[in-house]
Order: sequence, then structure tokens, then C-alpha cells
Amino acid sequence: MSEPAGPPRCVHYVGFKDDRYWNAVRIFGGPRVIHRRWDWFAVHDVGPDDLVVFAEGDERQPMAAWNATDIDERWLT
Repeated sequence: MSEPAGPPRCVHYVGFKDDRYWNAVRIFGGPRVIHRRWDWFAVHDVGPDDLVVFAEGDERQPMAAWNATDIDERWLT
């Protein structure tokens, strides 16, 4: 039996407000964390092996001036 490669990567969704969320779920699976904006917390929550799915733009976009609360999948169950 082989050793696991490491902790599973975390999937982050950023900025989803409409039906594109369900398209992303079908393609990438459910998110672990939903970030309402690409803000300070979102930038610093992402680990080196994590997958970040943006509704618009990418990681080069400027951080939001105001932080927003994030949604953790554990709160949804």
C-alpha cells in the first residue's frame, strides 16, 4: 500500500453570484471555501497546491478594497 501524496488540495471558488456556480461544480466539484471577493483573506487562504476557480478574472486581478465573509462548506451541512 502506498503512502498518500499529501493532504488533498482545497478547492476555492471566488466571486460566484449566479448559475455559473453550478457549471463550476459540475466541472471542478464542490468548493471547500467560497470567497465572495478576491480579498486579503482569499489571497492568504490559498495554499500552494490548491485549486482556485474564479467567476471572472484570475489571480492577477487587484485585491478588493474591502474584505468579505467567506463560506466554508462545513457551515452548509
